[in-house]
Amino acid sequence: MALALQVDPEQGLGEDAVDRRREQHGANRLPEAPPRGLARRVWDQLRDFMTLVLLAAAALSGWIGDWTDTVAILVIVLLNAVIGLTQEWRADQAVQALKRLATPQARVRRAGVDRLVDTEALVPGDVVLLEAGQLVPADLRLHRVAQLRLDESTLTGESTTVEKHAAPLADETGALGDRLNMAYKGTVVTHGRATGLVVATGAQTELGRVAALLQQQGDRSTPLQRRLAAFGRRLSLVVLGICALVFAIGVLRGEPILLMGLTAISLAVAAIPEALPAVVTVLLALGARRMVRVQALVRRLPSVETLGSVTTICSDKTGTLTQNRMQVASALTRGEHAEEMALWEACLLCNDAQRGEGGRWQGDPTETALAERAVQAGVDAQQLGERCSRLHEWPFDSERKRMTTLHPADAGWRSVTKGAPEAVLPRCRAMAGEGERDFDADAVLRAAQDFAARGMRVLAVASRRWESSPAGLGEDEVETDLTLLGLVALVDPPRPEARAAVAECRAAGITVVMITGDHPATALAIGQALGIVAPGDEQVLTGAALAALDDAALQGAVASVRVYARVDPLQKIRIVQALQQRGEYVAMTGDGVNDAPALKRADIGVAMGRGGTDVAREAASLVLLDDNFATIVAAVREGRRIFDNIRKFIRYAMTGNSGEIWTLFLAPLLGLPMPLLPIHILWVNLVTDGLPGLALAAEPAEPGVMQRPPRPPSESVFAHGLWQHALWVGLLIAGLCLAVQAWAVTTAAAHAQTMVFTVLTLSQMAHVLAIRSETQSLFTLGLRSNKALAAAVLLSLALQLATIYVPALQDVFHTAPLDAFELALCFGAAIIVLLAVEAEKSWRRRALPRLNAARMVEDTH
Repeated sequence: MALALQVDPEQGLGEDAVDRRREQHGANRLPEAPPRGLARRVWDQLRDFMTLVLLAAAALSGWIGDWTDTVAILVIVLLNAVIGLTQEWRADQAVQALKRLATPQARVRRAGVDRLVDTEALVPGDVVLLEAGQLVPADLRLHRVAQLRLDESTLTGESTTVEKHAAPLADETGALGDRLNMAYKGTVVTHGRATGLVVATGAQTELGRVAALLQQQGDRSTPLQRRLAAFGRRLSLVVLGICALVFAIGVLRGEPILLMGLTAISLAVAAIPEALPAVVTVLLALGARRMVRVQALVRRLPSVETLGSVTTICSDKTGTLTQNRMQVASALTRGEHAEEMALWEACLLCNDAQRGEGGRWQGDPTETALAERAVQAGVDAQQLGERCSRLHEWPFDSERKRMTTLHPADAGWRSVTKGAPEAVLPRCRAMAGEGERDFDADAVLRAAQDFAARGMRVLAVASRRWESSPAGLGEDEVETDLTLLGLVALVDPPRPEARAAVAECRAAGITVVMITGDHPATALAIGQALGIVAPGDEQVLTGAALAALDDAALQGAVASVRVYARVDPLQKIRIVQALQQRGEYVAMTGDGVNDAPALKRADIGVAMGRGGTDVAREAASLVLLDDNFATIVAAVREGRRIFDNIRKFIRYAMTGNSGEIWTLFLAPLLGLPMPLLPIHILWVNLVTDGLPGLALAAEPAEPGVMQRPPRPPSESVFAHGLWQHALWVGLLIAGLCLAVQAWAVTTAAAHAQTMVFTVLTLSQMAHVLAIRSETQSLFTLGLRSNKALAAAVLLSLALQLATIYVPALQDVFHTAPLDAFELALCFGAAIIVLLAVEAEKSWRRRALPRLNAARMVEDTH
């Protein structure tokens, strides 16, 4: 390999060669999607269907010369775009800050000198020096190895480390996990040292190929985007129909065409909730800020709400549901305390872990786990090391599957052997605490197999006394006639908070699925420990079995399988796609490179911020800053709360708009003059609607928000009686407005239009207070539980009174001051609206158990 790369491993490349190769191969960076320019970002904000409808309304207003309405609509569209762009910029900056946390340098040998260089400056042929704790900076062909072990979990999903060597392989094109003379970019050195030759950088590395694969997965629209788009399309058709009908009726009655055109425009402005895109964006942005407080960083704003729609969470095991570190789970010895202490002393002697800063053990996860357990059992590591220093060792290799160390002992020497049970037990003649005739190797092997069946990694530990030093003997001679000290079973333990998080997901109607590249027994044991699968359920779908299934068969399998093992990145994508084809909304959590393509393909990808790779974070919509699976639950709760509040705003805005439409539609049919001007309607929709609508973002979650199933993917924003509410309450508001107008006209009052304007505004204020909950009464909620809304209502009321009583605003809004009786009449109409909605909620509280029972029966069918 050195000849092919034209480099002397003892000297490294010269600077001229480095420069030439950098020009040829480029920087050692992973491929990234080209950044979106400002114009593309702005267009992404403006291409929303509701926003396009608003722009069309603005153009129509400008065409008839009503520039006030045109400017007002354009201002709200611009504000919406600025809010979205600002949130995207903040999220991008936060992600860049996360990327800067990674160590960006590697130790290389160039021109005979070892030096630190930026990892992006590596080129093929560079000689890289690896030590324990370092990230492998590029794909390397190992040249010299000293007990090197790598953690390849981010690339293969395996939680156990892999021993590496520098010898040639018979098959250089085998699976990644079998290429033992290679070290891949993004993996971690857990033990030993090595030098390696860079054979691939950037996009040509194995990690780079995965990064390119995830770029093929296009962005998917979120449930909220799809719901609002469908809502906007239906609304535009209704608006066109109503406007055409009103215009035709007026012209047929002999009304001036210009007047009826103005009326039709007023209806269009009334029907379109101008504040909806801005309020939805603000609700999502405020939700994103709240999520940061619970350690969840939103990278794509609409994803805030998407979590509320998730029906299935596909989670990686290693580092997400588990702690990505080994821990002693159990031990098997014979005899009393002395035999157990002998086992733990041996685990500390035959061990390459080292004490680091702060007294923490560093090195291979398995060996650090053994050292930690030995100290916990009462072994004094420092004293033992001084008394029984290592004199010689026979290192571990994958063929023998064991290692042996030699130490001084009373009146002689003592060797300690540690390894796989099947490699150690046949070499034992006795077990500590038992006589030779009582040793049953088969029984011990069955115990080891039982541990393995429960997903544990099992080691056998044995020792032998020597009267003369065996340092000159070979491995086979030393590792015979051993006395078994015991078995040690280790596990990558579940995160302590993960089981409760899984249980809460289940209560919320969300299915948790575990997908891992690990061993099936290990995956099943973790799944059972966390409650992902029920006790006794041993169904695990392996990657090999999955590969044999066609897409139709896989769709059937994903309905019941909760644990997948030995799967590769492409198979993860197939699982996600199969779930989506069954109508599921899928979240994929993970931290490794192997998770990234599925993170991109899922409806929402959730990556880990601390332990996660850059590739995973770039693919994700949500980044967990604390790497805590339980944060998913808080994010789901926030997503549901946000969607509830968006529905509340739509209920509020559409009911108000319904009142405006009925008022404008019925007035000419009843022989009344035009009740409202376009400026009145725009004022109500943007100011008195917008301020309280924004304050709805602070509304707390409804009781039981995490005890109800996820929303069906096809559920309309008008579900659960929203459109019926908008219809009948809108008719009530219109009836009150027209009744006040008729009274004002018959009494020859000069303030008829001002009174209709005021009744409409005050009714909206009463309505927003009443709809804070679909079932709980305002008198139960009180005003203090959402102080922002109370303040918004008071501010809107003050602004409305200003349009009536401030002379300068009277000219703009064509209003006149109302006397005390007229104003009291307007407030009385608003109170009627409040009491009517409270009566509706009272009926819903009584009917809710009956409605829920009916839905449950429907779901069972």
